[in-house]
Amino acid sequence: MTGPAGATVAVVPGEGAAPEAVDATLAVVDGLGLPLTWVHPPVGAGAVESHGSAFPDAARAEIDAADATLFGATSGASVGALFHLRWGRQTYANVRPTRFRPGFSSPLSHPDGIDLVIVRENLEDLYLFLEGDLADLAPLDLTSPTDGRRAHEMGPGRYAIKAITEAGSERVVRHGFELARRRKARGCPGRVVVAAKTNMLPQTDGLFARIGEQVAADYPDVEHETFIVDDFAHRLVARPHELDVVVLPNLYGDVLSDAAAALAGGLGLAPSGCYGDDAAYFESAHGTADDIAGQGIVNPTATMLSAVMLLEHLGFDDAARALDAAISAVYAEGRHLTPDQGGTSTTADLAAAVAAHVA
Repeated sequence: MTGPAGATVAVVPGEGAAPEAVDATLAVVDGLGLPLTWVHPPVGAGAVESHGSAFPDAARAEIDAADATLFGATSGASVGALFHLRWGRQTYANVRPTRFRPGFSSPLSHPDGIDLVIVRENLEDLYLFLEGDLADLAPLDLTSPTDGRRAHEMGPGRYAIKAITEAGSERVVRHGFELARRRKARGCPGRVVVAAKTNMLPQTDGLFARIGEQVAADYPDVEHETFIVDDFAHRLVARPHELDVVVLPNLYGDVLSDAAAALAGGLGLAPSGCYGDDAAYFESAHGTADDIAGQGIVNPTATMLSAVMLLEHLGFDDAARALDAAISAVYAEGRHLTPDQGGTSTTADLAAAVAAHVA
């Protein structure tokens, strides 16, 4: 298969059942015969014993030196690596595709043709971890226009800061338009929807939507629409086939991308890639699945599809297409599916079936 001369990928398996999905994925990708070098930075509980820290400088150095990172999922031990990959490396665009494939256990009666991508802003909005006691807002003397009450006099409670910046909005919206343009070249509609709660949050969400309109002017070949986010949520469920690329602020993107995954068949099938100007990492959208850890039944599909995105990012386009096609073939056959998809196969069974199609 054609591609670059070689690439190095840092692997952070994470916790719970995530390492099982990562190990299965690495075995399948190894079967593609690519010039890939896997490196395993010391991260998590084991790193505390060997390096005195869950995310030592040695791990940061290996991740920064790699061409990309494949990440499992974290329940806390590997969170330092995740924070570095996300905020430290400024991977501002979280790309979460949802595409139905025959054999996926969708709850919809007619899921065929669903092929959309949610591009979630990954660094701002309410994900600043800036919260506090309402009483602390007294010096600001903030008065609500709805009922005239001052925020610090509402009673015992908490606040959170939501921040939307011009630069942060512009770069993620532009990422969405560039993606729509590439998808259009492959036969997709070439349409971008920007959604936010502009009617209730005209300053923050309104800014995000206005930036979307400004960026759209640079892409006359790409259609553009703006929706209030609750209207979009209805459209996502009622008419998902009409959607192509959707760009959302951080919180809405986090919530609604999980809803989109459910339309196709669940989080076990949902990949993601996080992109910055000079860094990228790839992880399944699901969590650590602690309840099934060690049972050998976690669905590795989301991680394998994340690996497809990883290979595309590294320039191994032929291999990415081969792996994607192999996953589709296994689901179309329906003989080696994990319990979340109505089957009885193990993680290893499904991975072996995929490997057989790419061998």
